[in-house]
Amino acid sequence: MNPDNNNSKFENKTKIVVIITAITMVVEIVFGITTHSMALLADGIHMGSHVLAIGLSWLAYVMIRKVEKSQKYDAKESKILSLSGYTSGIILLIFSFAIIVEAIERFSNPLNIKFFEAIFVAIIGLIINIISAFILHHNHDQSDHNIKAAYLHVLADTLTSLSAIFGLLISKYFNVLYLDSVAALISSIVILKWSVGLIIQSANVLIDFKSLMPNKKTNT
Repeated sequence: MNPDNNNSKFENKTKIVVIITAITMVVEIVFGITTHSMALLADGIHMGSHVLAIGLSWLAYVMIRKVEKSQKYDAKESKILSLSGYTSGIILLIFSFAIIVEAIERFSNPLNIKFFEAIFVAIIGLIINIISAFILHHNHDQSDHNIKAAYLHVLADTLTSLSAIFGLLISKYFNVLYLDSVAALISSIVILKWSVGLIIQSANVLIDFKSLMPNKKTNT
C-alpha cells in the first residue's frame, strides 16, 4: 500500500478518535470528582493524556501532508512520526506516575464512593475505548510509530477502564474501598511498561541506533 494513502487514512482515524476521546474525557473527570472514584478519575485523567497524545499523532500526519507540498522543507517522514510517537510515550509515562501518586495518597485518605454513577460512567468509557481501538486498528507490518502510539494509548485506556470497573464492583460488594486505588495502581504499572517500550522503539529511529532494543515484533 502507498505510504501516502496510509498517512491519509491514519490522519482521518486519529482525528475521529481525538474528538470522541475529548468528549469522554470531560465526562469521566467530572464524574470521577463528583463520585469520589479514584479509578474513574484516573481513567479520565489518563484519557486526557490520550487527547494530547493522539492529537499530537493527528498533527504529525497533518504536518507530513503540509511538508510534502512545500518546497522549503526536507524532513524525513519516519523522523516526524517517530518524534510524535516518542513524545506520546513521554506523556503516557508522566500521567502514569501522576495516577500512581494520587492512588497512593488515597490509601491514607479514602473517600466514600458513589458506586452506581462511577460504574455507569466507567462502562461508557470502556465502550468508547473499544470503538476507538477498532477505528485505530491497523496492519502492523505497514504501520509507523505514530499510529502505534495512538493505538497503544487507546489500549492503555481500555485497561484502566476495565480495572476501574472491576475495582469499583469489588469495592462496592465487599466494602473494601482501597481496592479502587489498587485497580488504578495495577493498570498504571502496566501502562508504564508499555510507555517505556514505545519510547525506546521510537528513539531507535530518531537517533538511528538500532541496538537500543532487540529487533522483534511487539504485539499491541
